[in-house]
Amino acid sequence: MQAAYLGDALSARMGEFIRLRRDIHAHPELAFAEHRTAALVAGKLADWGYEVSTGIGGTGVVGRLKRGQGSKTLGLRADMDALPILENTGHAWASRSAGLMHACGHDGHTAILLAAARLIAEDAPFNGTLHLIFQPAEEGAGGALKMMEDGLFERFPCDAVFALHNMPGVEAGHFHFRPGPAMASSDNVTIKLRGHGGHGALPHTTTDSVVAAAAVIMALQTVVSRNVDPLQSAVVSVGAIHAGTANNVIPEEATLELSVRALDKDVRQLLKTRIHELVQQQAASFKVKAEVDWREGYAVLVNSPAPTRLATQVALELFGPDRVHPEGPAYMASEDFAFMLEKVPGSYVFVGNGGPGSPGACMVHNPGYDFNDELIAPGALFWMRLVSEYLKVE
Repeated sequence: MQAAYLGDALSARMGEFIRLRRDIHAHPELAFAEHRTAALVAGKLADWGYEVSTGIGGTGVVGRLKRGQGSKTLGLRADMDALPILENTGHAWASRSAGLMHACGHDGHTAILLAAARLIAEDAPFNGTLHLIFQPAEEGAGGALKMMEDGLFERFPCDAVFALHNMPGVEAGHFHFRPGPAMASSDNVTIKLRGHGGHGALPHTTTDSVVAAAAVIMALQTVVSRNVDPLQSAVVSVGAIHAGTANNVIPEEATLELSVRALDKDVRQLLKTRIHELVQQQAASFKVKAEVDWREGYAVLVNSPAPTRLATQVALELFGPDRVHPEGPAYMASEDFAFMLEKVPGSYVFVGNGGPGSPGACMVHNPGYDFNDELIAPGALFWMRLVSEYLKVE
């Protein structure tokens, strides 16, 4: 990874940003509690000459840098929050907060954008306005929406916006791009089945919520296989079932928790319609009452064609075709950067954290995960070159 394309200026500063990343890793903070991280980011940006705004959407930070008379504006976004997971990496920089860890690499994303911020401030020619967006609460709490509700794009207009995420299992430093749908929507569903409980020895005197729940679970498996076009992608997963406390008592109630995902908004609506219908009909067949609580989560993340082409070309010029994949895979995981892309054209980029068999292959949201520090240099260089290309000096 320490190849010539990284550039002397960036390679010489790798140590500074590795230490910064590991410091953030050692002090993880959950959604909307990223006070230490936000203060660190704001201080660094101010030192490098950015106009800094804080408290956006709670703990969000934006650094603004304007050069020349150009009217174009560009946004680059990194996420800052950690997860409620107990780390077991054993690293010297492991989390110092029991039960919290940076298990998704947001510490690395922040370090990459800060490294880029310094290089851009000192070395990158551009003509226009750059906004560096450091977002809180990506992990399920919708920090992107909170920043937008707080006037993010009204206060800091962007003609295009980009973000980057590490990807375990992909060779370190390989960049993946995908025009169009790239990450799935994510909806959370609670199904409550209410029957009439009783003694396990007298099932005929009850209406059994557990048997109804079993039938619902099996029927849910047909939604994707028999209702969704086979050329589309969708997921319906039952992640939890709660019912009863004793083997000889048929409980009144059974509760199912679902994760529902799609790569297309029409498929997303189809899933919602069919799940509601199926649950009610299955419940009725067992004389059990059903309630479906559908909570919309993140939208489908759709990359805009033109910004994705530009980002791909920048990567190709920097790293060559062996490290750049213009038609990477879509992922059924979700990301609230999707909401920013609904309002502003842009693209979400993946960079490999480490191939199979390497330490970087450990999947995110795992107690053994750690961000690969070798990604900081190429990631920062990519951002710097993208800024120069998008905000070209004519």
